[in-house]
Amino acid sequence: MRLYDKCRRDLIRRIGIARPTAVTFKRINQIVVGWINYYRIGVMKMFIDDFGQWLRHKIRVIILKQWKRPERIYENLQKLNKKFSCHFTDEQIYSVANTRLGLYRQAYGYVVNFLLSPKILAIKKKDRPGLGNPLNYYLS
Repeated sequence: MRLYDKCRRDLIRRIGIARPTAVTFKRINQIVVGWINYYRIGVMKMFIDDFGQWLRHKIRVIILKQWKRPERIYENLQKLNKKFSCHFTDEQIYSVANTRLGLYRQAYGYVVNFLLSPKILAIKKKDRPGLGNPLNYYLS
């Protein structure tokens, strides 16, 4: 639970959206790698798998919150759809962008989960490190 609490402090929505994703990804990667290195002796594959899913969900919520408006959510999801050729229709992306659900529930949707998948979150850009998968790091 201490790992969840430590990451939760950095992933609070009002704190997470106020800084660039590069800083958030770097900080979360440092916390997770340090924690896994310290507790590697224990058998915790199931815990790390559940934690990784929770972590990526919180990151998706922060990304959606940073995009703020439905128009921007629509534009950015369209760009991801075209860049990675995911074959979602305009109507599917439009319905996700204009849903009246909260951000936490919106980030559970099939389209958002697929477009902001672990592979896409792990991509490194110029100054932004990719979000590491805790399970892959634990198993290596």
